[in-house]
Amino acid sequence: MVSRKLAPGREIFGWAMFDFANQAYTLLIITVVFGDLFTRVIVGDGPDYRMGNLLWSIALAISYFMVVVANPVCGAVMDFSKARKRFLFISYVATVTTTALLYFVVPGWIFTAMLLIILSNFAYAIGEGFIASFLPGLGPREALGWISGLGWGLGYIGGLIATAFTLLFLGEVSAENFDRIRWVGPFAAGFFLVAAIPTFLWVRERGRRRALAPGDTVLRAGFRRIIHTWNDLRGFRDLSTLLVSIFFMMAGIYIIISFSFIYGAQVIEWDESVRAMMFVTVQISAAIGAISFGFLQSRIGAKRTYVITLGLWMIAILAVWQTPNLAAAARHLLGVEWEAQYVFLFAGLLAGLSLGSAQSAGRALVGVLTPHGKAAEFFGFWGLSGKLAAIFGILGLGMIQAWLGLADAILFCLALFVAAMIVVWSVNEQRGRQIAETWRDPQRASNQP
Repeated sequence: MVSRKLAPGREIFGWAMFDFANQAYTLLIITVVFGDLFTRVIVGDGPDYRMGNLLWSIALAISYFMVVVANPVCGAVMDFSKARKRFLFISYVATVTTTALLYFVVPGWIFTAMLLIILSNFAYAIGEGFIASFLPGLGPREALGWISGLGWGLGYIGGLIATAFTLLFLGEVSAENFDRIRWVGPFAAGFFLVAAIPTFLWVRERGRRRALAPGDTVLRAGFRRIIHTWNDLRGFRDLSTLLVSIFFMMAGIYIIISFSFIYGAQVIEWDESVRAMMFVTVQISAAIGAISFGFLQSRIGAKRTYVITLGLWMIAILAVWQTPNLAAAARHLLGVEWEAQYVFLFAGLLAGLSLGSAQSAGRALVGVLTPHGKAAEFFGFWGLSGKLAAIFGILGLGMIQAWLGLADAILFCLALFVAAMIVVWSVNEQRGRQIAETWRDPQRASNQP
């Protein structure tokens, strides 16, 4: 079989720029600024903000559930109708529009804020699956590692630039500063709008549109292909196993994304300056990890790289859990006065290296094991696995920390990465790759003379 050629450099760059662009949304709206603004100002049920935190969790859970339902359907329709770029554009416009509208939310407008978060996070999250489905068409399977790593690396750089601008010019999250900080929505929307333009200029739509049977519809055909794809997964044993591993890995990663800064404030009790240092450390190390491990994958293979990143995650979680004890050990054994918050920065460095590299390696390995004719569908299931993991991980940690406390509940995260490592061990990359390369669409074959 002839290997797919590497796409032109500007097309690869255009594809990676979507990751650069959409990080403004996930960091400014979900992680750093608007989530804090929602709980402490828009809902404002201090001093513990329990209702605000609960409503925020509910809004995110609803949006992720919507992605779980819609992603496989959209993937099947896109593969059948050659409309991936159109679907990506719709999700992009929806994200930009609903994010910009957050400017009009004022304290007390809780339902409006939740509705816009549900819609914007749904559009953003489903767009992740759409853009990922273009990856297998950008080059031969052995090049997907560094291409995926380039996207993740640019994504973290984009997030760092967007967040640094916001922190410098929009100020702190507070009721007194509301008139300035409310601009975070329009700024995130504008950043996404402009930075993603290269994607739509240079990324090509590949594949052929299929003719529908008389009286059939694209939607009905899409549902039919979901059933076929689900049945086909039985023939892609290694890909199916990988998706289970990615479920456990992403559950752990969503916990880190959602609770790491809360852990720093509640358990480590860090200073504001250390909090800022942690954000910069994680973003830079994540970009370095994504790009460097992408090139490593091109040399040692996708599965080995994925396993290494899971190992890094385990070390990082152990360092997070044992941060106070590590600080005490340094004091007793080395005679140095290291505060726990600075030891926590080391754990953040490991987490950052793992964050970008693990997601990049997982996405690339899915691309290696996916036949080109089912890219959108299988990446739809990849997105489904990740979003189910978000619901499972965040709710799981929330319940466990209510029982054991946040300091020890972090071990649930460690257990998830151990499970991901155990499951992926049985994946045979070469066998799965061969199955993907030799697969033929029976529907297309039946239409040929």
